[in-house]
Amino acid sequence: MPLLIIIALVLVIIVLLWVRHQRILRQRAWLMREAIRNRDFSFRLPTKGLPSGERAMQETLNELGNTIREQVNQNEVDTWERLTRVLTHEIMNATAPITSISQSLLNHPDVKGSEFEDGVKAIYDTSRHLSEFVSNYRKMSELEQPMLSTVELPAMLDDISRTYPQLSWQINVPKNTNVRADAGMLRQVLMNLVKNAAEAGAQKIVIEATNEKLKGSKGSKGSKGLPLELFVGNDGAPIPAENRPTLFVPFFSTKRRGSGIGLPLSRRMMLQQGGLLELADRPLLGCHVTFLLTIPFSNN
Repeated sequence: MPLLIIIALVLVIIVLLWVRHQRILRQRAWLMREAIRNRDFSFRLPTKGLPSGERAMQETLNELGNTIREQVNQNEVDTWERLTRVLTHEIMNATAPITSISQSLLNHPDVKGSEFEDGVKAIYDTSRHLSEFVSNYRKMSELEQPMLSTVELPAMLDDISRTYPQLSWQINVPKNTNVRADAGMLRQVLMNLVKNAAEAGAQKIVIEATNEKLKGSKGSKGSKGLPLELFVGNDGAPIPAENRPTLFVPFFSTKRRGSGIGLPLSRRMMLQQGGLLELADRPLLGCHVTFLLTIPFSNN
């Protein structure tokens, strides 16, 4: 009789554990479904405690979310690039003769000093500024192919911090953290983020690389096959919620004299290096705005 009771208790425990495990799996499925529905492809559900088969499946799904995120960002950049390439071509064709003719008229004796001079000059200035504005976007579509190499990230960040000594810097990146990137492009992206922060009234820059990918590693190479996630935050003016969806749209700017090229260009450069640039869902502690850079680790 005691043996039957023990067997029954064991069976009950197994059933309870199985029911609990199934509930956890359903919860994971719901979380992933909600993340995808909300276009949040940065989800990474934990794999600790899962059986080997389910752990492998969860790791695959986590990486799939990363792949989808990369593709969404790449498709967004490609779509805007195709559209603006057509628009810039047409605008340049239209403004070039206007600029040329108005410039000639400004030098004409019948216009110089006459009541028409101010009007012609306004036409010339407007067409010239429009041409310069359009030329800025060509930088995005005419980027050179990146020259990838091993970049010592802490050294680059220290160098950039010396460029802005008026800002307070808090850099939490493990020593010997090497990434594979185009050093010039990566530096320009980081400089753009810091410049934008300074123009938004920031007094402090916080940079961290303390995510799951570095846990358990010694900080130099990271986990095999996983990229580095670098958070760049500042305490400048917050980005209004209504501006977040259009932050990386070419020509969109909240600044009076902004061209709206800096962030789209930075995202394009990160994509060309096999990385990503996004606005983080949650800012770092003490920051109002935080950007997330995903950068491949160096194999060296």
